[in-house]
Amino acid sequence: MIDRLGLATFLRHRRESLQPEDVGLPRGPRRRTNGLRREEVASLCHMSTDYYARLERGTGPQPSQQMIASIAQGLHLSLDERDHVFRLSGHNPPARGADGDHISPGLLRILDRLHDTPAEIVTELGETLRQTPMGIALTGDATRFTGRERSLGYRWFTDPTARDAYPSQDRVLLSRVYAAGLREVATVRGPGSRAERLADALRAHSEEFRDLWDAHEVGVRPTEVKRFTHPEVGTLELHCQTLLDPDQSHRLLVYTAVPGSESHQKLQLLSVIGAQSIT
Repeated sequence: MIDRLGLATFLRHRRESLQPEDVGLPRGPRRRTNGLRREEVASLCHMSTDYYARLERGTGPQPSQQMIASIAQGLHLSLDERDHVFRLSGHNPPARGADGDHISPGLLRILDRLHDTPAEIVTELGETLRQTPMGIALTGDATRFTGRERSLGYRWFTDPTARDAYPSQDRVLLSRVYAAGLREVATVRGPGSRAERLADALRAHSEEFRDLWDAHEVGVRPTEVKRFTHPEVGTLELHCQTLLDPDQSHRLLVYTAVPGSESHQKLQLLSVIGAQSIT
């Protein structure tokens, strides 16, 4: 059963405890609101202001599990807080661990501050959960995919356009990297895991993947400098720094260029161009 009063009270207190800078929003010179505004939270949670306001008043309908997951992410809840709000809403909390999509508040706080840097948060299967605007400008919106296509490794072997953002001379190595990485994850997670099911699907759809899988390679890593091909600015050479959340097996990937280099200048140009030519 939904605890409407408990849910309303929790959401209100959580909203009032957050400041705009906590969630990557500008404060503005004339701000007087204690905490976030309802319309700001609604935008972060991808719902209407009226719907969210009704939840805080305790008069709204029972929210779906998908809606609660969106609220938990928008309010930057911890896993314990997420589970609490699920129970208040009358739902069982989702499973924790590698199969979960809930991003930790710590990773979100870092990502929210990387406005001028390409960055993304990905799962161990290469599913992009969140990108900075510069990340979208660099490679397109990778969060739009559903099902197996959420995994870049799956798209790499099933959709030729997935390779367009990478120079042709790098693609052989990247194919080995994705196949070897999936084998490592499938071994760790074991029979019946999402990783094993993804590998089974790829073996059925891609001869290239089957050949690489049969080679039983592990430990294949990308080069220190990753190269991207952008339709407007050309090839960029970027260093990739990784921050791991061990509880959820999520990784924050941050791409930077050497100051003063040609790639650094291209990144500055890309910040002006934005994501207009990337879909």
